[in-house]
Amino acid sequence: MFKKILIANRGEIALRIIRTSKEMGIKTVAVYSTADKHSLHVYFADEAVCIGPPSPSQSYLNIPNLISAAEITNADAIHPGYGFLSENAYFSSMCRKHGIKFIGAKPNHMIQIGNKILAKKTMKKIGISCLPGFECFFESSYQEVEKISDKIGYPIIIKSVFGGGGKGIRSVLDKNDLKNSWEEARKEAWACFRNKNMYIEKLILNPRHIEIQIIGDKYGKIFHLSERDCSIQRKNQKLVEEAPSPFLTPFLRKKMGKEAIKAAEFLHYEGIGTIEFLVDQNKNFYFMEMNPRIQVEHAITEEITGLDLIQEQIFLAYGKKLSIKKNFYPKMYSLECRINAEEPDKNFRPVPGKITQMHLPGGKGVRIDTHIYAGYRVPHYYDSMIAKVITTAKSRKETIEKMRRSLDEFVIEGIKTTIPLVKKLMQNNDFLEGNYNTNFLDNLDSDFKL
Repeated sequence: MFKKILIANRGEIALRIIRTSKEMGIKTVAVYSTADKHSLHVYFADEAVCIGPPSPSQSYLNIPNLISAAEITNADAIHPGYGFLSENAYFSSMCRKHGIKFIGAKPNHMIQIGNKILAKKTMKKIGISCLPGFECFFESSYQEVEKISDKIGYPIIIKSVFGGGGKGIRSVLDKNDLKNSWEEARKEAWACFRNKNMYIEKLILNPRHIEIQIIGDKYGKIFHLSERDCSIQRKNQKLVEEAPSPFLTPFLRKKMGKEAIKAAEFLHYEGIGTIEFLVDQNKNFYFMEMNPRIQVEHAITEEITGLDLIQEQIFLAYGKKLSIKKNFYPKMYSLECRINAEEPDKNFRPVPGKITQMHLPGGKGVRIDTHIYAGYRVPHYYDSMIAKVITTAKSRKETIEKMRRSLDEFVIEGIKTTIPLVKKLMQNNDFLEGNYNTNFLDNLDSDFKL
């Protein structure tokens, strides 16, 4: 087994990886920017190395500094977490070049599925339904973009080819919004991913966002761990997730799981991954993208399966066989609310600052994944998520009741957060009935977000 793992990330996921690694008897190395000097992952790792100033491009995205940190600490593996370099084929290949195991997808898999256009072409090749779409490039003239959009037919959605986390995406309902949306999306894509390629595809109005968790080993065994419903979103980023989905029928669950396995088997995929689908109101589903990494919302899959997905990632990267023998169909329910340092009534504007007081909820069936503490200063350089509240029970109703109680107990003072918003959401009749979609928050009265 690996002797020492460097975690090329920050925040709650870095702390999450450290905990599992320590339980496995593996030493850990934290890396941090100067802005994260007092973050918990720095304190709890066995070693810590500063890799640069606050800007991600100079620290958490700085491949030479990360490789150097691994070499000087004699780390024999790197876990990238999610975001940052977790889907970067070059980083994965550089780890291999330097004799360091990358705990994640192989470079060729990242290239195949990291590019959204190539991924869709692959899915079409094996018979998985995809939405109509065309590739565009950053340098394309507006006239070309307009022509392609007219051919697809409105509404459309503009996306970064190498995007993720809701960045570099704009929905366009009619031609009047096209020019501004195109300019905004490509600027954001370049700022976030340093990649100029964009694409346009047909937009499904009011879809469900359903993802299938897959897991595979180097010996060709691939299974799925059921689905997660990630349809509650703000600004194209997930806010609330649950497993299983209240929308899927047993037949549709089985069918989507089968398609996810089909895709992973075609790719000879190894490790943890997620196949994401959009599902329309008639329960027709379309491949959206595949993420070759651990997801933010992996915790709810862990809660309904009893598996530690970080541990499984480490085992699989080391070359062990899968510990499970069949596809998983849930008998428990789990719900996750992301807590962000944001102002919902001001278009979810990030609000960094110092947390003066804090109290975490607890009790049976309640899990909190976070890196914050009283006195911690939330920096403005990174994603605004500061915690995840996960509740699990035998029924969806009981799981929601646990979430209500947990959110009532969760106290964060000194900064504004999305806690009041998700508390209201847990009382909303449509949500309680499972009647929601990706535009659910946008369609609610503005007073709901206050």
